[in-house]
Amino acid sequence: MSRARVARRIAAGAAYGGGSIGLLGAAAVGVLLAEVQLAKRSVGGGTAPIPPRGDGLYGLAFGRSNPLYLAVLGDSTAAGQGVRRAGQTPGALLASGLAAVAERPVQVRNIALPGAQSDDLERQVTLLLADRTRTPDICVIMIGANDVTHRMPPTVSVRHLASAVRRLRTAGAEVVVGTCPDLGTIEPVYQPLRWLARRVSRQLAAAQTIVVVEQGGRTVSLGDLLGPEFAANPREMFGVDNYHPSAEGYATAAMAMLPTVCAVLGLWPESDALDVDRDEDMLPVARAAATAAAEAGTEVTGARAPWALLKHRRRRRLPAAEAASEAAAEAAVESAAQTIVEPDPERTPGPLTPN
Repeated sequence: MSRARVARRIAAGAAYGGGSIGLLGAAAVGVLLAEVQLAKRSVGGGTAPIPPRGDGLYGLAFGRSNPLYLAVLGDSTAAGQGVRRAGQTPGALLASGLAAVAERPVQVRNIALPGAQSDDLERQVTLLLADRTRTPDICVIMIGANDVTHRMPPTVSVRHLASAVRRLRTAGAEVVVGTCPDLGTIEPVYQPLRWLARRVSRQLAAAQTIVVVEQGGRTVSLGDLLGPEFAANPREMFGVDNYHPSAEGYATAAMAMLPTVCAVLGLWPESDALDVDRDEDMLPVARAAATAAAEAGTEVTGARAPWALLKHRRRRRLPAAEAASEAAAEAAVESAAQTIVEPDPERTPGPLTPN
């Protein structure tokens, strides 16, 4: 069965309350579980530091008034586990680039929780929306890896994600979801677990894309966290525990998501014309989701139902008048360790659980 059909079945099962559609047969699951036990001896050999709190005001060069409000939700990848400096977390990286493009400060609130699965999104969204004084302009969600490793039924996983996106969109926030990363890229994991992990991850990512687009959000496929770089330099792109990204890895992923974050806020040039040279296309949403899951850095956004736009926005050129902002955005993200941050004095660390 094609990945598009599997993803559509998972999404349909989530919509109609099903929970029994699995990603693998029983025999494959048995092999997977046996290999997982072996992989655990290699993966996580180091200890990832507790992620720093990246909450605060970024882009102070543009002042302090009228900031954009960016919220980050999800698991340890969204929280930035594996790095030691607030400026190296995904929220800080995105805020730095966003501030440079918008020429406005950006207020960040990161409520992602290491170890979280998709069923924790309800709590995170409730916490975020409890402050009725202001709705986030943009919410970035990164979730899915723990759903795979903890064998959460995929229909349950995407049902929770769909609910979270729907609540955020209803509240008036734009939503960009970084879909489930490709767990087959973890360096110490060998065959057949590598193949199975890749298959499961991509099927979940495709199903996530379908439900997010249906709820009015956009997705960016994280896949193997931009595989060519990770495949070529795994020791640089993964952190000390061989599982979470390093600072360089998070910067690479952030650069892939930044154009979509800017576009959804109207800060990046939009065009109805598809760039064939960049393999952009308009496809049925299930096919677009399956295609994006196989190629990291691909954006999927809704078009005329049941169609979706498949875009590759990385390194897309801005008009000449905005070229300086684009260069500043890339420089800000790549050197985010030097970003000036004003911490939120009212922010107190919450409980953390290992991923």
